[in-house]
Amino acid sequence: MTRVLRDFTTKVPIWKPHVTPVDLEHATSAQLDALQVTPSNRKISDYVLVLAHDAETLKHRSPLFNGIMYNRGGMSRAEREIGAVGASLVNRCIYCAAVHAERYSQLSKDEASIGKIFADGVDAELEPRLSAILQFAVKLSQCPPAADGEDVARLRDCGLGDEEILDLVLSASLFGWANRLMHTLGEPVAE
Repeated sequence: MTRVLRDFTTKVPIWKPHVTPVDLEHATSAQLDALQVTPSNRKISDYVLVLAHDAETLKHRSPLFNGIMYNRGGMSRAEREIGAVGASLVNRCIYCAAVHAERYSQLSKDEASIGKIFADGVDAELEPRLSAILQFAVKLSQCPPAADGEDVARLRDCGLGDEEILDLVLSASLFGWANRLMHTLGEPVAE
């Protein structure tokens, strides 16, 4: 029997789907076409293969995900990952928090900050810019109207420009949605 994970971890768990993923050998041409725009160049995840049951939606979802998380300009890729981590903390999405914490650590070469975040939460002692990014993503994820002009001013005080702030809003918001899909369609399990 597999054990469902309930605590945040820096080790990326296995995501066990509740819905059988699309089998690539039996996929329709529409599903295969939608899978051509998956968000990474790695193996197609079971999550994306579950989403492929609705090929039309996946065909729009993947470019949106790619545009928000991987586009050039604006916020750095690592900082977008912190937006995803902040949303995933609020939504208790163990899998997404681990995946995006790992990506942040790889991109930034900063494992200590993620350790502090998982140990101390949003109040973790971080450098000011990273703290402002995390706190904004968390506040936006808890109650979107609560993230207000004062919060945006704090981001600006930490050196973020309008394009970076928009990228943060987009990454945190994307994961508000993605976390809910992950929870509904499967769960993180220990190996």
